[in-house]
Amino acid sequence: MVVAMYQRSNVNGDSGARKEEGFDPSAQPPFKIGDIRAAIPKHCWVKSPLRSMSYVARDIFAVAALAMAAVYFDSWFLWPLYWVAQGTLFWAIFVLGHDWRISHRTHHQNHGHVENDESWVPLPEKLYKNLPHSTRMLRYTVPLPMLAYPIYLWYRSPGKEGSHFNPYSSLFAPSERKLIATSTTCWSIMLATLVYLSFLVDPVTVLKVYGVPYIIFVMWLDAVTYLHHHGHDEKLPWYRGKEWSYLRGGLTTIDRDYGIFNNIHHDIGTHVIHHLFPQIPHYHLVDATRAAKHVLGRYYREPKTSGAIPIHLVESLVASIKKDHYVSDTGDIVFYETDPDLYVYASDKSKIN
Repeated sequence: MVVAMYQRSNVNGDSGARKEEGFDPSAQPPFKIGDIRAAIPKHCWVKSPLRSMSYVARDIFAVAALAMAAVYFDSWFLWPLYWVAQGTLFWAIFVLGHDWRISHRTHHQNHGHVENDESWVPLPEKLYKNLPHSTRMLRYTVPLPMLAYPIYLWYRSPGKEGSHFNPYSSLFAPSERKLIATSTTCWSIMLATLVYLSFLVDPVTVLKVYGVPYIIFVMWLDAVTYLHHHGHDEKLPWYRGKEWSYLRGGLTTIDRDYGIFNNIHHDIGTHVIHHLFPQIPHYHLVDATRAAKHVLGRYYREPKTSGAIPIHLVESLVASIKKDHYVSDTGDIVFYETDPDLYVYASDKSKIN
């Protein structure tokens, strides 16, 4: 199986798996998900509503205090602090509803599956090459994380029908249609409220209080989500058919260190354990990850240590966007392959190799 995999996953003359010291990341792991579960201390499974709400209260207080200070003093020293705090507290600008919740649940249930995953799914080669060349180039002329989230909500990924705003989309079960209609209604009310406030106050104030944090949110959420599933130094597998399992898919996720932002967005950088056991509350993810690493062995990829600001992740993001374009139409274990024309274009434009 492994030999066949390398033959069909060859990327630009280099093995898609890029074995490091004989380790094959697509091989069946020598442990079960129950082994990982058993290694995690009992306290990591305990949920505390009071503790959870304390984080909500903390976030609301921080955002509200910075917003009031920024508006009152109208200082270009305070505005960026508010923008970063608000823009990285995903939920705080009222953009995530039942549509995203259900879509994200689908992602968790199918992570690492080429066809069934719902977040940054790789495009099969035929579908990718049928896209207009201008569409493929767009990701190199417009910052990828800037526009992807709104487009994703409206159109989903290429090759997937329906919209997150449409209750009758194939993404949702008939029993979920009322929930999606509620979310779409709330989106519409929020949009109307922003337009009304633009006239009531002024557009610049609305832009500074809501618009800029929203842009930061879009960029940050998309980049974070992308980097948890792409951009590792070693190419990681995607699966189809019988080769996929919940465990193998979860082991293709990547932990990241976000420096000072780890605590701000609730340690979501501990992403492997979050994917395997989403029921573990965020305030126990660090302990759970630490306890599980000895079971995961080489299947756990220690994140690069970040400084206060995780600027090292820009290199990973750019490198992946340049090289990770599509996967083979055939094969149950596949790796990202590179469009040579776009690789040359991206390399010439960015001067990053």
